[in-house]
Amino acid sequence: MKSLLLSLLLLSCSFSSLKAQNKPNIVLILSDDQSWTDYSFMGHDSIKTPHLDRLADRSAVFKRGYVPVALCRPSLMTLVSGLYPHVHHVTGNDPSPLKDKNPDKYNQLRADLIANIDKHPVLPKLLAEQGYLSHQSGKWWEGDPKRAGFTEGMTRGFPKPGGRHGDDGLKIGRDGMDPVLSFIDQAAEKEKPFFLWYAPFLPHSPHNPPARILMKYEKEGRPESIAKYYAMCEWFDETCGQLIDHIDKKGLTKNTLFVYVCDNGWVQNPKGKGFMIGSKQAPQEAGVRTPIMFSWPDKIKAGDYPEVVSSIDFMPTVLAAAGSSIPDSLPGLNLMPLLQDGKKLDREAIFGESFAHDVADINEPEASLLYRWCIEGKWKLLLTYDGKTGRYGSRHKREHPEPFLTDLLADPSETTNLAEKNPDVVNRLAKRIDQNWHLKKAKLMGKLPE
Repeated sequence: MKSLLLSLLLLSCSFSSLKAQNKPNIVLILSDDQSWTDYSFMGHDSIKTPHLDRLADRSAVFKRGYVPVALCRPSLMTLVSGLYPHVHHVTGNDPSPLKDKNPDKYNQLRADLIANIDKHPVLPKLLAEQGYLSHQSGKWWEGDPKRAGFTEGMTRGFPKPGGRHGDDGLKIGRDGMDPVLSFIDQAAEKEKPFFLWYAPFLPHSPHNPPARILMKYEKEGRPESIAKYYAMCEWFDETCGQLIDHIDKKGLTKNTLFVYVCDNGWVQNPKGKGFMIGSKQAPQEAGVRTPIMFSWPDKIKAGDYPEVVSSIDFMPTVLAAAGSSIPDSLPGLNLMPLLQDGKKLDREAIFGESFAHDVADINEPEASLLYRWCIEGKWKLLLTYDGKTGRYGSRHKREHPEPFLTDLLADPSETTNLAEKNPDVVNRLAKRIDQNWHLKKAKLMGKLPE
């Protein structure tokens, strides 16, 4: 009897090990502050991204991809939780320090904001249930990464000194790739599937690229700030190549799902440091649009896909690929049926929202709500709200608060407001927006057409 029980136990362990080995490794490549146009595979005439181009060649590429919010912390929280910011409540980078300058109370607000990671099913924890090891590097705001279920992480996190938006994790890429490459080696030795969160502080400022790259972009008539930003984009691409090549050399590519997305957009100020109004932190295309790519050899059909997708779809898609159940609370779509079999998406519109950098009230997302938007086919509707702007009011002037309707296919720079000529479209999309998130306290600043 003991012999039979032992045999059954060994058989069960062997089956579990085999099941784990058959699950794909998952590699999330996440760039930081980069415009959707700033890749050679997206048609940029100067920036060179040969390694991401190579990944694009073997990927399903969605050139009309979006993030629902154009600020890093809420955007990253959306990726790891699969929820919109108004649901996970991490709507900005920091609690507002304007209300009360008491350091102890402010630090408590910071801790309370981080505690939102404990309130929702998050991707590393769900993948751990499927036998995954996981590693965090780069940008990470939500305290100790083990709190979210990462088995390893570079970031120390608040309340440790300097633990704000990545601390030690921000060294990845800029100071080499050893931590993530060593993690991949260890997971391979253990024959365990792995999830890698590669979110380097690139091409994010400070824009201090290596001289060998910068010299490629310095030319007469080009502002130094532009040359440095272009070089940062190539530096980021170079680190992606090191990561992709390492996985190729380990023989792991065939069973690895690569996903690429950027946290938010960026348009470099040609006159100096910083970004142009209407890009980062803004709901315009320059703030929220990003290419999104999925690569999994022999599993996902490579090519350009015309569908409009969102980073809100990342979590359900990855969970489906890993053989995990998908929480009912997730609003995004599992894209695997489209990626593998070409099945049409069961969705007519995607949504986004924009909040102030400073969280006015961590329990009431409406308090710092500035915009909400909806994209349906060629149409994009932007609605403006009266949320508090905190310390950065100059970046959110809201000079024209009326509903703004754009034909994105004809006017991707969103220069012409077509709302008055298309009141039926405005009201239909406004109704969709309200159904996606029913507001109780936020005030719409511009009137909808009659």
